[in-house]
Amino acid sequence: MRTVNPIRQIVDKLRDEDMNPNKSKLSLSIGDPTVFGNLKTDKMVEEAIIKAVQEGKCNGYAPSMGRDDARKAVATRYSLKNHSVKMSDVVICSGASGALDICIQALCNEGDEILLPQPGFSLYTTLAGSKGIEAKYYNLKSNDAWKVDLEHARSLVTSKTRAILVNNPSNPCGSVYDAAHLKDIINFAEEFKLPIIADEIYADMIFDETEKFIHMAELTDTVPILSVGGIAKQFLVPGYRVGWIIIYDKMGYMNQLRDGIQRLTTLILGANTLVQGALPYIFEKVEPSFYKNLNRSLKESSDYTAERISNIKGLSAIRPQGAMYCMIGIDIDMFDDQINDDVEFSSLLLKEESLIVLPGQCFRMKNFFRVVTCPSKNDLVEAYDRLEQFCARHLRK
Repeated sequence: MRTVNPIRQIVDKLRDEDMNPNKSKLSLSIGDPTVFGNLKTDKMVEEAIIKAVQEGKCNGYAPSMGRDDARKAVATRYSLKNHSVKMSDVVICSGASGALDICIQALCNEGDEILLPQPGFSLYTTLAGSKGIEAKYYNLKSNDAWKVDLEHARSLVTSKTRAILVNNPSNPCGSVYDAAHLKDIINFAEEFKLPIIADEIYADMIFDETEKFIHMAELTDTVPILSVGGIAKQFLVPGYRVGWIIIYDKMGYMNQLRDGIQRLTTLILGANTLVQGALPYIFEKVEPSFYKNLNRSLKESSDYTAERISNIKGLSAIRPQGAMYCMIGIDIDMFDDQINDDVEFSSLLLKEESLIVLPGQCFRMKNFFRVVTCPSKNDLVEAYDRLEQFCARHLRK
């Protein structure tokens, strides 16, 4: 079988039965903002779903490319100054993961290569590998706000390279790229004639209120961009399973690709029709204050995470700028012989403190681990207290 999820290969070794029975289970591993109970979607989202149910017009199959009203709503919301998005540029998918799957399949054949970030979301590897597409991993620089190492990326390009995938804001890093760095990435893509898959599922989830999120397509008229988005994270409804692809292609380079994308959408019978029907109402009725309050809450949790980690010997963190994650570095040399890498660190942390984190190797980044920053403040306090005690016990004497 070619379908392998790197997270499962590692996390399956972190078994619940290995936890400390005297301490309650506390998880900072799940990238689902709803599981902790402190973050709720907006009332207008719930109202939109109820309205769609009561109208009774969303009970059947939708066209494979999505309902017209949903596609038009996405087109209106994500039209840019330099790109007027039409309904025909939008594909509604079963979540952002479904959108990524279609993008990768549309651009790459078996035996082709795709450039993926390292560290990066492990599903990218799974999607590529399941289709016989070779992943080439470009480094993100942990000493420079997780920016793309473009020289390293340049060394990976071959005649088989078909695309580069860029995730901004980043899972697992919590980084947000500025316009200058995004432009550098675009110039790299243009140099090698590579289309960009822009995973922008965390678009607008940035912490600096003086800045506006920059879509990659805002910065180019010549490099074709497949922008992937969805309602999962920004609206706190990952279970609704509605995402999209927006084709930004002013030069028409992807005209032939559009037919391939349409054909790929027929592999499943469309995304959740009920949520598609509710989408225009959601976009219209949810007030800006909802997004602002969510970002402020996540910023507070992320800042607290960075501050606590900075005071724990043997650990270091780069302060997140957006999304809902933080990557934490482990100085392995500072710990005793029981801890030789991030997997052993995470396994022992589970065994002694019943605290679950994701080892960095899940994201191809050894001797780091990822935490989510969306739990309540009380849960974060308890988690970092346990983490601090654990590290203190295992520091090399």
